[in-house]
Amino acid sequence: MEENEMNTDPENDNDPSAEQTSEFRHPRSAFPARSDLRARTFDFSLRVMRLAESLPDTKSGRTVANQIIRSGTSVGANYRAAKRAKSTKDFISKMGTVEEECDETIYWIEIAIASGCVENEKVESLLAEANELLAITVASIVTAKRRKE
Repeated sequence: MEENEMNTDPENDNDPSAEQTSEFRHPRSAFPARSDLRARTFDFSLRVMRLAESLPDTKSGRTVANQIIRSGTSVGANYRAAKRAKSTKDFISKMGTVEEECDETIYWIEIAIASGCVENEKVESLLAEANELLAITVASIVTAKRRKE
């Protein structure tokens, strides 16, 4: 997908977090493969921010929006920090933070759904991505712990 193209994926038509415009896309030249975790966590952060912007301007909506932005953007930031870890122990610790923040983001998405702030269908793909990122993170931690032994 060109960086200035709109996402026309029919699966994401109702997902406010899936809208992808050039001003919110990271230059693909820096991240050649879609499976690259750095690109995925970056895109995840942007999608979480778009979701937060779409939540209602109520006390509950603002609370969920603030929390989801904090935890959701922290996933990518802490993953980048983990990639610069000075040791395996440091990597495991930093990836543990990624795991916690990703799990917290899933919690806030579920709260947004349960409270009626957003319809489940509109965030299904974002929730799926969060669960995939969580599974990848946990697997990375397990692998790093095994290699450390």
